[in-house]
Amino acid sequence: MTLDTVKHAGETPDVEQPWAELGLKQDEYERIREILGRRPTGAELAMYSVMWSEHCSYKSSKVHLKQFGEKAPENDALLVGIGENAGVVDVGQGYAVTFKVESHNHPSYIEPYQGAATGVGGIVRDILAMGARPVAVVDPLRFGAADHPDTKRVLPGVVAGIGGYGNCLGLPNIGGEVVFDSCYQGNPLVNAGCIGVMKHEDIHLAKASGPGNKVILYGARTGGDGIGGVSVLASETFDDTKPTKRPAVQVGDPFQEKLLIECTLEIFKEKLVAGIQDLGGAGLSCATSELASAGTGGMRVELDTVPLRDSSLSPEEILMSESQERMCAIVEPQHVDRFMEICEKWDVIATVIGEVTDGERLEIFWHGEQIVDVPPRTVAHEGPVYHRPFERPEWQDALQADDANKLPRPSSGDELREQVLKLVAHPNQASKAWITDQYDRFVQGNTVLAQPEDSGMVRIDEETNLGVAIATDGNGRYAKLDPYTGAQLALAESYRNVAASGARPLAISDCLNFGSPEDPAVMWQFAEATRGLADGCQKLGTPVTGGNVSLYNQTGEVAIHPTPVVAVLGVIDDVTRRTPIAFAEEGQLLYLLGDTREEFGGSAWSEVVHGHLGGLPPQVDLDREKLLGEILIAGSRDGMIDAAHDLSDGGLVQAVVESCLRGGKGARLVVPDGLDAFTFLFSESAGRAVVAVPRSEELRFTDMCGARGLPAVRIGVVDGDEVDVQGEFSIPLGELRTAHEATIPGLLA
Repeated sequence: MTLDTVKHAGETPDVEQPWAELGLKQDEYERIREILGRRPTGAELAMYSVMWSEHCSYKSSKVHLKQFGEKAPENDALLVGIGENAGVVDVGQGYAVTFKVESHNHPSYIEPYQGAATGVGGIVRDILAMGARPVAVVDPLRFGAADHPDTKRVLPGVVAGIGGYGNCLGLPNIGGEVVFDSCYQGNPLVNAGCIGVMKHEDIHLAKASGPGNKVILYGARTGGDGIGGVSVLASETFDDTKPTKRPAVQVGDPFQEKLLIECTLEIFKEKLVAGIQDLGGAGLSCATSELASAGTGGMRVELDTVPLRDSSLSPEEILMSESQERMCAIVEPQHVDRFMEICEKWDVIATVIGEVTDGERLEIFWHGEQIVDVPPRTVAHEGPVYHRPFERPEWQDALQADDANKLPRPSSGDELREQVLKLVAHPNQASKAWITDQYDRFVQGNTVLAQPEDSGMVRIDEETNLGVAIATDGNGRYAKLDPYTGAQLALAESYRNVAASGARPLAISDCLNFGSPEDPAVMWQFAEATRGLADGCQKLGTPVTGGNVSLYNQTGEVAIHPTPVVAVLGVIDDVTRRTPIAFAEEGQLLYLLGDTREEFGGSAWSEVVHGHLGGLPPQVDLDREKLLGEILIAGSRDGMIDAAHDLSDGGLVQAVVESCLRGGKGARLVVPDGLDAFTFLFSESAGRAVVAVPRSEELRFTDMCGARGLPAVRIGVVDGDEVDVQGEFSIPLGELRTAHEATIPGLLA
């Protein structure tokens, strides 16, 4: 077989090429020919196909994502924004924190363990590539119906993959959430996030500058796993033939990654790299083209020098392989020997595969024959841009008109009691300890808050107790009812969770999970959610630092609920002042902060009791969210609050039950004037929290709330060993604990 060289491609313009099989549209293929002035070689076609995929190029979403830059609020803390491997924010004392959330949805459905494990590995390398030491991970997860047989196939594998990979790396898993809904049956969402810490001067960027600088590939050998993995898998809709693409799912080795992390951090410490990029989606195609595109010149690569696990791989397969645990560094010639010494010390394979040139082309050779000659920007940054049609779906009005407030409500204390027990035992509200206990939450010894707290928190300086907190949230039911408001509610809940723990929200990363962009109704959902998130971030002063778009989460005609997952990062000056959720001391006074209204659209109560989804989601008041956040942070810092829990899914009663079970203490509650017991317990109005205030601080706390104009009503006291809603019902903590903790093991153990 003749090697398809650049020269050969120029001489054989009419050779048929498998562009459609590689996921390209005909007009995209014609555009490649136009760029090159000839047909592409097989290697060039492979590179363009993976880099122009939906997952890598954002071709359907970038016209909407630009709002995140256009509407970005002024924020002095932002050091690196959208466009790099991950965003970076200043958290004080010379420290910078980088964080990001990404998806590994489709691979995790096909091969749950490896799909989830390599999702963790990929996001950790993104953080490492910024120059930071990874310090914690989080994992927002969505699965199909909890009692569906396929959920029992997917969920245990995903959880084992996340735990197995993260635990082996020695990274605490401090946050995330698990949601069940039949809409995710064929399209589970496995989103993974990571936080890394560095000093300001240690920030590294993905660029290849300086002619003569060497391109070094280091880490694991390149194999046949993951060829077209996330790049192709995440760029098409599943059909009834799936899962079939096991070879396209990457295979991870966390012990190799741990060596890679320590090796890279030592290399950073000695300042041996001029640019660096991890190899994730699209593998070498991505790393070489993005480094060259972001640099000042070109790049020449000798592809046959790449260390292989499988000697039979073709050049195209090497370029498309998404084998894990690999990095690509740009190193000045005088530093190459020392770079290699450090890699050898850590038993990490390292090979010079090319060098930066003073040209403007990415040139790749195979045994001396040129197989790639492309302008790198056209591969990495100048792919297709689609203005896909979008239209509010015809069914949206009817969905919103199906008002959840009309659903039959409990008419007695006994019915209220029965529905509370049903709520706390539902898979979405039940304890997730069966899952989170498989993760090491406290390795490294700096975790100060982890699941099931409102946010995860880690100490980053052991002398000053400086720390950072992170929360991830996203309610697909709210977003289905109103994508604009649903995205803002996800932002508001994460913001509130961070503030409730005592940390000041700084910035966000997002993972936008939607169905097929070729469906105008889905694109409308995406456009509205993106607009809502951009407007919300502008109002709250929390810039979007980066993130991920995951489209084609759809099986046939059935799309998932629009699920924008929002991660908010916050900073706390002293982690010893953090606020937990636990009601831990009898006599603490319970205050409800914020306004409670009859808002049940998309609520947990409507789902659990009636199997209903309809109406409008809760209203959003971002000014109120900011005010609530300021009160929660000040109360934590000044010792006025012993415990705090945000109110969201399940309303007040869910939060109170969780806080009572967490602290092992009961609560006596009194329904405030102006509210009925049902609305008091189950409303999901936003901008609210329940706090436990020491009696000695009650006057100071209420004066602060009054002076700032935040509604604060005393609703009870921490007391006894039951949750007692006076005049209505009481439930012993033992009965609540059984209901809350038995569900998930019963379904999955």
